[in-house]
Amino acid sequence: MQLIIISGRSGSGKSTALHQLEDEGYYCIDNLPAALLPALVTEVGRGEFSHFCGTAVCIDARNAWQDLANFNTILGSLPDSVESQILFLDAEDSALIKRFSETRRRHPLSTDTIPLAEAIAKERHLLEVLSSNASLVLDTSQMTIYELRDAIKQRLLGATTNSMSVLVQSFGFKRGVPADADLVFDVRMLPNPHWVKELRIKTGLDREVQQFLESQPLTAEFYHDVCHYLDTWLPRYRDSNRSYMTVSLGCTGGQHRSVYLADRLYRHYQKQYPAIHVRHRELQ
Repeated sequence: MQLIIISGRSGSGKSTALHQLEDEGYYCIDNLPAALLPALVTEVGRGEFSHFCGTAVCIDARNAWQDLANFNTILGSLPDSVESQILFLDAEDSALIKRFSETRRRHPLSTDTIPLAEAIAKERHLLEVLSSNASLVLDTSQMTIYELRDAIKQRLLGATTNSMSVLVQSFGFKRGVPADADLVFDVRMLPNPHWVKELRIKTGLDREVQQFLESQPLTAEFYHDVCHYLDTWLPRYRDSNRSYMTVSLGCTGGQHRSVYLADRLYRHYQKQYPAIHVRHRELQ
């Protein structure tokens, strides 16, 4: 039985992560009392839930503090047949404060006498036992919802397929290099479709832009060099037990050149790496 425990501070994206796992075919429960985890495992193991990919539960600071303090004991009481992972989401205090201010939701630990900043700090201490046991920790401070969902698919679910998960993403340097990039290729030396009036409002997913780039000798030369590099080194990363890799291609605005090349690489490597995804950051 596969069990994924999602935890993290409020506002870090736990609901988004749980919804993504639900979309991937997991049986999901939000705000499960930690003390009920063994009973849940027993119930799910009866067979009526066998059509689900696995079970995912969210355990966070809304739990009784006694259960959080005893979490290691509770986790250790689960049967050996349970393959458990803990995903812990967090963000910088300033990012969490901004998110609560924008949504105007109340923090679960805040009261009339405990302000938001103090509640956020207190929550970190309460969840320390979960964060210290986490299989994967994600800092969502700079992540969009789309980037978080992609990270769940790549770094959490991809690691369960016994093969390396690969994310190919395009981006614009004007917004900075993605924080999760492992390999970065700068494609700004290629001819820019932005300066062709008819192509400016289109993207690298449009056939007209693709034809323009494919007519440029530099594009083919660069593409084949990148493929040669990835053909050589991606298997080396995989053989070193690397569970995921993020290959990022950047141009100025992230609309044309990087989008075209990222999409082309994604299609090229689909058969070789079944757990491959593509993301166009600026198009989202």
